[in-house]
Amino acid sequence: MTLLPRSLFGRLALVLLGVIALAMAATILLFGQDRAALLARQSSDTKIVQLQAVRAALEATDAREGRENLFRIGREYGVRIIPEGERRNIGGGAPLAPRMIEFESRLREGLGPGTELRIAPGRGLMLVRIEAGGNPYWVGFPMQPRASPAEDIPSRAAIWSLSVAVLLLVAAFFYARHLARPLRELSAAVERVGRGESPPPLPENGPSEIANLNRGFNRMTTNLKQLEQDRALLLAGVSHDLRTPLARLRLGVEISGGDESLRAGMADDIEEMDRIIGQFLDFARGDHETAHELRDPNEIVQAGVERYQRAGRDVRFAAGVVPKLPLRPTAWSRLVANLVDNALAYGAPPVEVSTYAMGGRCMLDVADRGPGIDPADVARLKQPFTRASAARSNANGVAGSGLGLAIVERIARLHGGSFDLLPRDGGGTIARVAIPVAGGPAAPVSA
Repeated sequence: MTLLPRSLFGRLALVLLGVIALAMAATILLFGQDRAALLARQSSDTKIVQLQAVRAALEATDAREGRENLFRIGREYGVRIIPEGERRNIGGGAPLAPRMIEFESRLREGLGPGTELRIAPGRGLMLVRIEAGGNPYWVGFPMQPRASPAEDIPSRAAIWSLSVAVLLLVAAFFYARHLARPLRELSAAVERVGRGESPPPLPENGPSEIANLNRGFNRMTTNLKQLEQDRALLLAGVSHDLRTPLARLRLGVEISGGDESLRAGMADDIEEMDRIIGQFLDFARGDHETAHELRDPNEIVQAGVERYQRAGRDVRFAAGVVPKLPLRPTAWSRLVANLVDNALAYGAPPVEVSTYAMGGRCMLDVADRGPGIDPADVARLKQPFTRASAARSNANGVAGSGLGLAIVERIARLHGGSFDLLPRDGGGTIARVAIPVAGGPAAPVSA
């Protein structure tokens, strides 16, 4: 399991957020270091000026005035002044940090070579040795407590940094969405092509990589559409041209003499050829341009089932409670007929047709008691011009055109639905079509 987002937008947004976070962290770190260096330099400059003033005050007074004079000067400048001989009263000094060593060198530059720096952590003092009037003194400054990192950052700088970070994050979010939008449009267009639809052309502007990709996709969809039209035209032309000689053959068989069983067999063969040609025409027709009508699915299914019942076929219909749907009536009737024909040809009676509503879908089941279908063959049987094994031939030994289930699959997709072939309890096959009702999903439901 990966923690990375699955979408390109999510990964791009994560990269941009990471870059912004690193940039802000580096900026804050550099700002803190520069500010600390600036404060240290300012503090050292202040201390040097203060020490120069203390030294001037000590030189201007008489050293014989004693401790009272030292206390007075110390109170005036906020320091503690200790003669060289009394330094032992405040203890030894701690080792100097690198920053303090640098500070000591700056003190010597400003106050002379005899200047020294010591730290007395036990007394909380920073001691500086100076010479005034030929006498050495140690001037003690109270050490300030170290500020916490949060206190060391000015509130105004923190607010500005936070504001800039928020603005950058918002800009990164929308920029990532802008970069991922062409890919989302391409993904939606590919999904529509997968459903058998023709998406509108994608825009061919923007970054060169996206423009070239969209341009290639548009050419591909145009070529696919042209191939579909050429195939439909070819099938329609061949099928139409074949029906005229078939009609003449049927007429010749009917008026010719000869054995009655031979004539009946020839007539059946001609009828089968005519049925296959009809499937070619149905497949070539496409039904993409047919308008939707709000119809009751049960009415169309009932009309189709009654035609089989009048012909003496064992086809039964159990109508469930289903809502009216926007249907292409002719295509829906063709779907029902193909499913029943397939069940009668390759299954075994009775053929049971039923409708019902489930999970936001209108369901149509056509069930038979035939040998069933291997689940591994289901996807292949939905493809055009695909036939099953010889065991799936009809009663006359004819394998069929291989278009019946492909037509059903395409009509189901035209209605935004799905088509599946499922095993039936007790033997046989259930051909199931699921059409979404308003707001319902269109995924197939297993038996």
